[in-house]
Amino acid sequence: MSDGLDVIIVDDDPSVCQLITDTVTSFYTWGEVRSFTNADEAILYCLSSPVGVGIFIVDVFLGGKSGFFFLDAVEKKYPSAHKDAIVVTGNASEDVVNMCMASNVYYLLEKPIRPFALQFAVRAIAEKYISFAKLLIEDQEFASSVASLACYSG
Repeated sequence: MSDGLDVIIVDDDPSVCQLITDTVTSFYTWGEVRSFTNADEAILYCLSSPVGVGIFIVDVFLGGKSGFFFLDAVEKKYPSAHKDAIVVTGNASEDVVNMCMASNVYYLLEKPIRPFALQFAVRAIAEKYISFAKLLIEDQEFASSVASLACYSG
């Protein structure tokens, strides 16, 4: 993981994974872009990383696992994994939409993915972190109040 907000792509189809990676790499500048065709390798990578925040682009079906299984597996390390995820699928059926809604995943893209749709989704997730970081830097009083929350463990 870099010092920025990384994008982690998990798709078991190597050509789709590469296409998504190339698309994101063409516009994303706030961190590294990592891609995996094996969900277990992606899980191990995420759980061993020192950072607990990232953007996830995950296929619904990952061989014998699901993208939702992947998000659940990394959620302890990445508490916002579901909300910071973009799920991709070949068929956005009612079941897939319902699974996204039940999992608090609000970005769903259907293959073939349109590059502008992917860019908007990634930038929307990144923007909330960038805006928050700017606010912390610019408003010392707000930064202090956020820091005091970290000390409060109730």
